[in-house]
Amino acid sequence: MSRGLDRKWRSGGGEKDVSRLTTLAMLALITALAGAVALTGCGSKDAGGASSNGASAAPGGAASAGGSGGAPAPSGGRPGGSGGPGGRSGPREVPVQVARAELGKIARALTVSGVVEPIRSVGVNSQMSGALLFLEAEEGATVRKGQVLAKLDDRELRAQLTAAEAAFQVAESAHARAKQLRERQVITLPEYERDRTAYAAAEAELDQIKTRLGYATIAAPISGVVTEKRVESGDIVANQSRLFTIADLSTKVVLVQVSELDVVNLHEGNQVDVALDAFPGRELRGRIRRIFPSADPTTRLVPVEVALEGESADLARPGFLARVTFALGEREHVLLVPASAVVNGTTSQAVYVVEEGKAHRRDVRTGLISRGQVEIEQGLGEGDVVVTVGNNTLQDGAAVRVLTTDAEGR
Repeated sequence: MSRGLDRKWRSGGGEKDVSRLTTLAMLALITALAGAVALTGCGSKDAGGASSNGASAAPGGAASAGGSGGAPAPSGGRPGGSGGPGGRSGPREVPVQVARAELGKIARALTVSGVVEPIRSVGVNSQMSGALLFLEAEEGATVRKGQVLAKLDDRELRAQLTAAEAAFQVAESAHARAKQLRERQVITLPEYERDRTAYAAAEAELDQIKTRLGYATIAAPISGVVTEKRVESGDIVANQSRLFTIADLSTKVVLVQVSELDVVNLHEGNQVDVALDAFPGRELRGRIRRIFPSADPTTRLVPVEVALEGESADLARPGFLARVTFALGEREHVLLVPASAVVNGTTSQAVYVVEEGKAHRRDVRTGLISRGQVEIEQGLGEGDVVVTVGNNTLQDGAAVRVLTTDAEGR
């Protein structure tokens, strides 16, 4: 029976049906692949800003989109194509900071350094040898004139003083008696002169002992602050040994050396700027107290003494390094711009002036430079807005976007 059915299936075209089904399945698979490829190609074209009108032809002769079995393709572009938000825009604006050209005063600056010193410093020495019994002052102590600083052993001197006083009393009595006898013409003139001389010698000896006894008490010669102490209690000191140093800090000064070419522009009483390395960034003030009358014949430098005033006098300590800036050749009512606004070219200097949202290069002629400001002698007018930050990469006529002015940035 099975053999009969097999013959019937073969004779009935079963093999043709299988072949037809297989072909149809392959066509359906190819059509599906072609649609997927078309969609992928359309998406990639949309990302680049172009639109696709149909799908790519499929391998094996499959129809494109719009043919039988094809997938329809999008007809329009996505946002981001030509004219969309992601497309080409106007000229790129360069962010900059600006400042206005203003009238002001400027001067050539000369900066020299020196050391802060007290207006007066006095060394206190021992005027006799001996052992130090005690000290009454330490470094940093404020003392008054005549205040006791130390005491030396004076027992030997006191004994000598007692002997000198006794000798003086004897000589004084002898001199008084001789004077009376001389008036009565009892003794001769040489005898009287002998007693008078002995009296004078005894008096001098007594004064000498008293003076030396005073040296045993060491007192402050001026009012001020003890800046140095070289001895301790119990030390044996020799005559003229340095014991203390006292500084008068009521006025602090900086002694600097100025060239003979510049000192002619300085005058006593002129205000100066002072900077202390110990306080960076602090702007302090000073005043020219005196200008020495002669220059060093070797260096041609003239000493100039600057007195610190106000806050600078309170902050500075003796020994601090100070930098003094003198203003030389001051000019008033000149046009000034920040130094960062000037661009150095190969043959000239220029600035970028902002007008109606664009930066225009303009050649200028500069003068003095001081404290971050530049004098503009030619090329700008008062009120012109110049680029101070971002001008190194600018081109003439470039569009700019102002972020802030220098005044606002500070």
